[in-house]
Amino acid sequence: MNGRGLKNSLNKKGQIGDKYYCELLNSFLAYLSVEKGLALNTVESYNNDLTKFYEFLGDEKQGFRREDIVNYIELLREKDYSISSICRLISSIHTYCKFLMIEGYSDDDPSENLHLPAKWQHLPKALSIDEVVTLLRTRVASDYVLRDIAMLELLYSSGLRVSELVSFKVEWLNMDAGFMRVIGKGSKERLIPINERAKSSIKEYMTVLRPKMLKKGITSPYLFLSKRGAPMTRQRFWQTIKSYGKQAGIELSPHTLRHSFATHLLEGGADLRSIQKMLGHSDIATIQIYTKVSSERIKGEYKKYHPRS
Repeated sequence: MNGRGLKNSLNKKGQIGDKYYCELLNSFLAYLSVEKGLALNTVESYNNDLTKFYEFLGDEKQGFRREDIVNYIELLREKDYSISSICRLISSIHTYCKFLMIEGYSDDDPSENLHLPAKWQHLPKALSIDEVVTLLRTRVASDYVLRDIAMLELLYSSGLRVSELVSFKVEWLNMDAGFMRVIGKGSKERLIPINERAKSSIKEYMTVLRPKMLKKGITSPYLFLSKRGAPMTRQRFWQTIKSYGKQAGIELSPHTLRHSFATHLLEGGADLRSIQKMLGHSDIATIQIYTKVSSERIKGEYKKYHPRS
């Protein structure tokens, strides 16, 4: 297929609304087909991979950065994409970034030196308890601090996935019983305790701020809202947690508090089965990694404080 045919193919799909990025991606697809001589199926695979990436970027297409790619990989991992699928998607993005540099559209390659999943040391980043306390005491200059703190408190106290947090519904809360109901992957339901700090933050947000965020006469089933009264988006939450981490001087990723929740429970003596249920994993083998996280932590403390280490 020539460049024009590829362009028509993409336009018919209409997957990227912005004309400039349609043309940019079409140029890349033509480059693969005409200059690199790749098969049509291979070119279409690049098309599909990069269209998904642009859809993830949303309004942030302009000058995407390394952290955007990392956040995208985190999303794929959260959605349980296979390692082979993630490797292919990373490879597509890497090839595209090289093309943008070759053609003068970009001055650097944000995908440079990204490790493929097979090479990851798959140890989740967990904060220390002191770091969590610092983070939850942090305040930024925002009209939505009450919402932000309620989200951070709930995330750390429950181990929710980011996707579960932003789609969390008010009716799932049972403050009096001290539990919440979560509908996770595969529409599976689980119950998770809520601690007093999270309950207090949520109550304050719901009483003081949330009513102001709803348009007059409009209701919403979702607990956490944007400034327009719509459900909070995953991207918006990632921006929020990044600003709090920067203010607190703590390196955060979208899953940091979920990992910290599980690690701190394990270190406190919770059994793996209970942690498995609260995290919403169907297979206990999935969370065996947390035992390694804790042992690594113990080794670090030993080396740091033991006189003969």
